[in-house]
Amino acid sequence: MLKVEKIDVFYGSMQALWDLSLEVRKGEICVLVGSNGAGKSTLLNTISSMIKPRKGVIELEGMRIDVVPPHHVVRLGVIHIPEGRHLFPYMTVLENIKIGFHKGRKSKPDQNRIIDRIYELFPNLREREKQLALSLSGGEQQMLTIARGLALSPKLMLLDEPSLGLSPLIVEELFKIIRVINQEGITITLVEQNVEYSLNIAENAYILENGRITLTGKGKDLLRNEFVRKSYLGM
Repeated sequence: MLKVEKIDVFYGSMQALWDLSLEVRKGEICVLVGSNGAGKSTLLNTISSMIKPRKGVIELEGMRIDVVPPHHVVRLGVIHIPEGRHLFPYMTVLENIKIGFHKGRKSKPDQNRIIDRIYELFPNLREREKQLALSLSGGEQQMLTIARGLALSPKLMLLDEPSLGLSPLIVEELFKIIRVINQEGITITLVEQNVEYSLNIAENAYILENGRITLTGKGKDLLRNEFVRKSYLGM
């Protein structure tokens, strides 16, 4: 589904990604692991066309997307859920979800069907649909951020640190929902600080260090890798 080939990415004169290549297959969960500053968020921002690579190519289903603007990438089905949630705090839960509907692109019955499915995944949001987003707990705000992305009917969802700052119980619930979303046909690329959780659900994973991919493999294989266990699991 997604092919990133030999990209170099810069912030001004500072290089952030070096000759980076990866592939994400349709229907899988692909996890990106690395310490702070390794380039994970930069990579997601480049895939969603918020940042343009200075060298290399990014393709979605064979179509080049590194040369088009971000809104066009969204229309092709790539939805980026950035770190930090970025909700509209003085809009209600339902209004935040409906932001995901483009005028004229979905019929009212389709919108209602999508909202019903979102509420099945996130029952707390149904109970709070008339509340302002700022009144929600941190976990509920993260759920709402993902729900808003689902309203766009994505093919590929880019999730950046969805569990950041959440309690262990909420993290467990969040990962269950991510698996359900994936099982319903949405391909997921996940950047996540909780390495053990994320590698356990990953069909494929990449280790990033200093803007370069240094290791790749199946998630559960990397969990048994000595370097990963020492560097990211403290074992």
